[in-house]
Amino acid sequence: MSIVSAGPSTDDLVDQIDAFLQELVTGLQPVEEPTALGRPRILPSLCLWGGLLVCVLRGFSSQLQLWRLLSQRGLWDYPRFPVSDQAVYTRLAQGGTVPLEQLFTQITAILADRLAPYAARELAPFAQEVAVLDESTLDPIARTLPSLRGVPTGDTALLPGKVAGVFDVRRQLWRTICFAPDAQQNEKVLARALLATIPVGSLVLADLGYFGFAWFDDLTDGGYCWLSRLRAKTSLSDPIHTFYADGETRDVLVWLGAYRADRAKHAVRLVEFRHQGTLHRYLTNVLDPHQFSLQDIAQLYARRWDIEMAVKLVKRELNLHLLWSAKPVVIQQQLWATLIIAQILQAVRLEIAGRAGVDPFDVSMPLLVQELRWSARDGVDPIAFLVEHGVAMRVIRPSRRIRIMTPEIDPTNLVPVPPDLVRQRTPRYAHRKCERR
Repeated sequence: MSIVSAGPSTDDLVDQIDAFLQELVTGLQPVEEPTALGRPRILPSLCLWGGLLVCVLRGFSSQLQLWRLLSQRGLWDYPRFPVSDQAVYTRLAQGGTVPLEQLFTQITAILADRLAPYAARELAPFAQEVAVLDESTLDPIARTLPSLRGVPTGDTALLPGKVAGVFDVRRQLWRTICFAPDAQQNEKVLARALLATIPVGSLVLADLGYFGFAWFDDLTDGGYCWLSRLRAKTSLSDPIHTFYADGETRDVLVWLGAYRADRAKHAVRLVEFRHQGTLHRYLTNVLDPHQFSLQDIAQLYARRWDIEMAVKLVKRELNLHLLWSAKPVVIQQQLWATLIIAQILQAVRLEIAGRAGVDPFDVSMPLLVQELRWSARDGVDPIAFLVEHGVAMRVIRPSRRIRIMTPEIDPTNLVPVPPDLVRQRTPRYAHRKCERR
């Protein structure tokens, strides 16, 4: 199965994605629940969910436009449905999110298989996968419900929740999504649930919101590799081994926690270097500098921003910052529909980059979204069209992402670890409950 197919009927890229969605939604075949009273439903469930996806794809911004699509314009090969706008709103409010979650899982598996030739296998080749964990708070809802009209602007009651996710760096796809209705919930609460969806042996990247001695030890004991920045004022022991040291450039093994009251179980590797006036300090449990070099560490941690760019696609380019409703279930439906379209767009960009021989971030996602409605010539694969003409159209251009340069270290200057060096000790976590929740 492919996202697009070349042939005489090939139209613009958005229509090809539309056809791809039709095939997937039709194959989902959601079960219609029988109604005890009244006439059977006029609007099939698959048309409701398919219409919702098409609305996100086409850039629509309200439930009213979904009703217009289903009742006035018509969806795919189905007839126009004689339903009122309120009937559509009611169906959404009663529909839940299970069909969309199933479709998200199905489409992610299809795209991951399709993108295998373009996956960045050179990133941490020792790891099973490279995954980023992060959370993002959804934008405030409009005060349209009577219960919200008295809530002042900026109040946390207007925040509908947050999204916690795992992002596959090699394939540029969301791997796992969890919704938390409490927008102020600590990141570590959902961390272990997300970790359970990542294959053992993977390299886990996360920002300082996940920083914690117990979390790092659990990752190591669970068979995961991890990489993090060093949080300011973190207690460290003196180096127990020095691989390399030259001025402000260091590669050493240390203990997290210099005091008995709060200390980690496993020794970790600390690397430090200065770039453009900033001292960069990273921690990892990959203790072999030949396996995970200073340059690799800086490059991999910079890829943590991939998930930030994926969130930007969802919120800005696909308009999730414009919530269609104040009802929690409709907000989550819009979220899942947007994530499904985002998965397809991420896959399109990675395939364009792979076929053009450029970095994925050299393909501008905002411009790609704008060019979705660019009509390709008959008989031309839209992705092939963008591969050939992307540079001239400036859809493909050098990325402006910052590239951190690290000092060159001759591998022959690295001092090997003594075979009798102790690398584990009895831990104590200073009663930080949120790390174990």
